[in-house]
Amino acid sequence: MRSLIIAAIVIALSACTFGVPIGGHKQATPGSTTKSKYGNPSSYVVMGKRYYVMDSASGFTQRGIASWYGEPFHGRRTSSGETYNMHAMTAAHKTLPLPVHVRVKSLVNGKSIVVKVNDRGPFKDERIIDLSYAAAKKLDMVGAGTAQVEIVALNSPTDSGRSKVRAIPLDQADKDAGIFVQLGSFGSEVNAINLKNDLKQNNEKPIVISRFYTGKATYYRVRLGPLLDVDEADSVQKRLQRKGYHSTRIVVGED
Repeated sequence: MRSLIIAAIVIALSACTFGVPIGGHKQATPGSTTKSKYGNPSSYVVMGKRYYVMDSASGFTQRGIASWYGEPFHGRRTSSGETYNMHAMTAAHKTLPLPVHVRVKSLVNGKSIVVKVNDRGPFKDERIIDLSYAAAKKLDMVGAGTAQVEIVALNSPTDSGRSKVRAIPLDQADKDAGIFVQLGSFGSEVNAINLKNDLKQNNEKPIVISRFYTGKATYYRVRLGPLLDVDEADSVQKRLQRKGYHSTRIVVGED
């Protein structure tokens, strides 16, 4: 009986390393996903550089240098809100929507894997993707640290209803001193409200209706913002135009 107990303990310990399961490094399985509530702003800044998150990964391909990250980040929270597991088949990318499955092919040895992108990075040199330890091991690049790869997106997450605008909250910014994208100016408040409701149905916010007096009449201007800077306003304007809102212009404060 004692020998059976010892054998069971040995088997249990062989399946873990200091309490961290090493698993079988199974390939990630592509499927329908929903955009994470976290990690998908329209843009963000790291080390002084702004990155613009893609609305969709459909048709996305990219070639460049892959690296990998492991122990120091193991167990920490990823940008999507999931816990990073260096023994799972995951990866980090700077601009792909989270999460999304991609096929990563090594251009060095031809090996190919499927990983789930659920984190942001890498923010170093010209690297395009940061693989988990398990993924890097599958591509035989752990020792080298980096490898030339090709990325192909296999699916694109559907929108979970998050705002498509990374805007300064209205309670943290003066609505008359920020940068906005203006979509229309109306003599009728009803028309302005109708446009505002239409924008809400298209997941655009925050939307402001401001009154403008000319001395002879009152106009109701429909604006989206306040926004962080001109670059973000330009990105928002282009997205609005793709949705069919062609009469847009960038304005500052009371312009």
